[in-house]
Amino acid sequence: MARIATYMPGLALAALATLAAAYVSDHYGAPLTLMCLLFGLSMNFLSVDSRLEPGLTVASRTLLRWGIVLVAARVTFGQIAQLGPQALIAIVIIVGLTLGCGVLAARKLGFSPAFGALCGGAVAICGASAAMAFASLLGEKRIAQAQLTLVLVGISACSAVAMALYPALAHHLHFGDVRAGFMLGASIHDVAQALGAGYSFSPEAGETATIVKLTRVALLAPAMAVVALFIPKDPDATISTPILPWFVIGFFGLAAVNSFGLIPPLVATSASKGATALLACAVTATGIRSNMQTLTQTGPRPLLAIVIASVLALGLSAAAAAFVIRP
Repeated sequence: MARIATYMPGLALAALATLAAAYVSDHYGAPLTLMCLLFGLSMNFLSVDSRLEPGLTVASRTLLRWGIVLVAARVTFGQIAQLGPQALIAIVIIVGLTLGCGVLAARKLGFSPAFGALCGGAVAICGASAAMAFASLLGEKRIAQAQLTLVLVGISACSAVAMALYPALAHHLHFGDVRAGFMLGASIHDVAQALGAGYSFSPEAGETATIVKLTRVALLAPAMAVVALFIPKDPDATISTPILPWFVIGFFGLAAVNSFGLIPPLVATSASKGATALLACAVTATGIRSNMQTLTQTGPRPLLAIVIASVLALGLSAAAAAFVIRP
């Protein structure tokens, strides 16, 4: 009980701030991740209180990892199979090249490969959720809270812009419903924005965008496995252990169980909502714990890695939609 009491102040603060951010998001249509981040940053001055640190650490790490596991409740292998082999191969190539582009762009800009994997993974997979997952995998020694916060800000802004502009681009390219849905689902960062853009084009495009986007979400664990294999855990290591963290294994396991229809629809829906809540709370706690001085000193240059990876993802998705996907 004493240990639980140690965590309660920080957890309560993160939970209340998340509820406030959710209220604003629900009533004004703002992205939930962005609102959680802004509410967390507005309370950054509280991070100096040592009584809050244990609970905020649990919220930004442990709750995040359980949220990643529950994300798998949205994914089934049957949804992926519906795309067909050509579309699936195209998605894997887009994700792989976008992730690699983030690493290369970050190195050219003078940042570490770990920061590049964070940027590229967030663009390639599922936005803020992927950024939090990769940050948890890489650890705070290689990805500072300020760097993660900057990526969350950049990825939220890019996703919002993409939701507004990409459907118009699909119309300009004279894409039909299937091709437009593929392009939108394969290029837009966050799940909510990808689905919103798809359904704003047409209901059929929205359904295609949903399947494509969930396929990208399903690639989260394989992408993390690749990053864990090729990016060292510490500066003195030449290669990291290929053993996956428990939450990545849990993601695979839950997706497999869900694919066999063993999870009742009500439980799957509750798990999906739980994942959203846990990830939102983790984002809020990350904002509270961020070092604002470091954040303001970095400037906009780190965001270029996100922009470069986003442009590549859009170009590859549009090309695949035009030449690979049948209308």
